[in-house]
Amino acid sequence: MRVVFDSNIFISALVFPGRQAEKAILRIIDHRDQLVISRPIINEVLAVLARKFGREREELSRVAVLLAEIGEMVRPGPRLHVLNDEADNRVLECALAGVASAIVTGDRAMLEVGRYQGIRFISLRSYLEVE
Repeated sequence: MRVVFDSNIFISALVFPGRQAEKAILRIIDHRDQLVISRPIINEVLAVLARKFGREREELSRVAVLLAEIGEMVRPGPRLHVLNDEADNRVLECALAGVASAIVTGDRAMLEVGRYQGIRFISLRSYLEVE
């Protein structure tokens, strides 16, 4: 399955290792699914890690390299204004550009949308239940 992870999945995996979000990352590393990622998503992850968790520049550089290496980097097309949160629109743009089948997120507003142009919004729990 081709998936896009919302930035909250990456942040949870990096800040709280050993929990569910890390299991999602391991599915990608184990080649069970294909991660689609974009520069705006990586930038959002780095900004949150720096601003909210005080991560240093060197660690942020390692995170950026890791995310780029485990995923297929895509360049999103035109800007969308479908969701209220602009960062969420960047995730949706990535999914469309990468022809992903699902966006994995903990964002309640995204989950309430359910589906957009064939792309499902699914919870981390639902994603981990899919074999």
